[in-house]
Amino acid sequence: MDKDLQGKTALVTGASSGIGRAVALLYGQHGANVMVSDIDETQGRQVVAELQAAGANARFYKADVGDPAQCRQLVQETVEAFGTLDIACNNAGITGELTRTADYSLEGWQQIINVNLNSVFFCLKYELEVMLQQGHGAIINMASILGQVGTPTLAGYVAAKHGVIGLTQTAALEYAAQGIRINAVGPGYIDTPLLKEFSAETKRGLVALHPIGRLGRSEEVAELVIWLSSDKASFVTGAYYPVDGGYLAK
Repeated sequence: MDKDLQGKTALVTGASSGIGRAVALLYGQHGANVMVSDIDETQGRQVVAELQAAGANARFYKADVGDPAQCRQLVQETVEAFGTLDIACNNAGITGELTRTADYSLEGWQQIINVNLNSVFFCLKYELEVMLQQGHGAIINMASILGQVGTPTLAGYVAAKHGVIGLTQTAALEYAAQGIRINAVGPGYIDTPLLKEFSAETKRGLVALHPIGRLGRSEEVAELVIWLSSDKASFVTGAYYPVDGGYLAK
């Protein structure tokens, strides 16, 4: 395994399962110190145990990224634990309500905007403070194919992910000259716990939306995140990269 991230520190939110877990594990395989964060402490600590069993230096910190104070503390704990913050993958997210726009509850709207968009801003803000002091850093925000197009019954999710892409592009322009690269990744429908609310029939319908003929795997998204985190992507910032099996090409 290429240890191209040896000695660097990576923070991953929403890291207890799915894409976040895959990203955290791959960071460890590439030699990085890894701060695993999630609201699910049991699963998060299991990810840390997997990393440590593979020889990686890893810690867990429980944080609700919808709370700006907890985001700030998460970044501080990462720096205190490892001495630096070189890479951040702001991945935490939820599906939210599955209903038409007029029927979307106000509480549901506020929740998904807070978890899927506000949290990215909160984390980004405090990550940038540290990286500006260091003079370097790489940040990857987890968007979605639905950050580029709409889909029925997911108004909150779609709006939040569109916002993540716009936030990513704006911040990338602001900090490119300070040595900080900020990019967004847009997974198609990936076979993760986020799809647990969908029926088998619905999942078959989702497969049909991807010309490649299947759902994606978390590890396939993680590989792109690792590349964007590394010096191999040193000229890449402000970009949005779909990992979607051809979904957006239609």
